[in-house]
Order: sequence, then C-alpha cells, then structure tokens
Amino acid sequence: MNAKTLDGEIIADRFDDRRLYQGVLTSRIFAFIIDYAIVFLLCIPVAILIAILGVATLGLGWMLYGVMFPLVALAYVATTLGGPRQATKGMQIMGLRLERLNGQKVDGLLAIVHTVLFWGLNVVLTPLILLATLFLDRKRTLHDLLLGTVVVRAYQ
Repeated sequence: MNAKTLDGEIIADRFDDRRLYQGVLTSRIFAFIIDYAIVFLLCIPVAILIAILGVATLGLGWMLYGVMFPLVALAYVATTLGGPRQATKGMQIMGLRLERLNGQKVDGLLAIVHTVLFWGLNVVLTPLILLATLFLDRKRTLHDLLLGTVVVRAYQ
C-alpha cells in the first residue's frame, strides 16, 4: 500500500517493510503470556486492599473481587499500551509495539478498546482468532483490522 503526497507523488508506506512483521505472531503470543503473569502479580496487592476494604465495610467491599482481574488488566493496558512506548511490558520484552496506521499515537482509550475487542472476539472465535493472522495483511488480527492498528517490531 502506498501513500500520496499533496502534489500526487507516490511514496512508499513505512508499514510495507516486511522486516517489521518477522516473528511478530510468535512474539505476540509470548508477550500475552508475560502480560497475563504481570496482571496476576498486580492483583495480589489489589486483593489485599480489597480484603481490608471488605473488613472496613463489613463485607460489602468483598464484592469487588468479582471485577478485580478485569479492572487491574484494563488499568495495566491503559497505562502501558496507551503510554508513550505504545507497548505493554510483555510487548516491550518481546520487542513489539502497537501502532496506528494513520500515524497517530495509541492512547489509553484505544488501548482499552483494543483489549476489550480482543477478549470479545476471543470468546466468540477461539481459537480461530489467530488464524486471521495467516490471511490478513501485516499479520494483523481481527481487532487490529477493526481499529486500524498493527503490531510491529520495535527494533529492526
């Protein structure tokens, strides 16, 4: 895919470089596993706070345990994937980053929508969600396609 300048000159799209996508699918899977472990570790102090809150509210606060994991995960994704590096810690370890095809930065809201779409599509299409990467351009998943994003190598 090429982009045109204002005077009609065709320039190569920076996302056409195939080196950006080498090993992305495998790295993305490992990044997910790392991020899952990090979220579980982050849930430990949150669980302790909920326990204290539950005692202080005579058990009412303990109902937060039901939404603890999704809230911690969304906060984690909003601050890391929606941060300046545009990558979760797992993605950083695996040398990946999420970029928008229009060149804008990934913000916290887009990061949350990206994650919610991933889980929603995962519930409906498991395990077929990963098969889309074999057929879509730039090894994108369905939620990447819907949001105009792509996961690329952070370092070439």
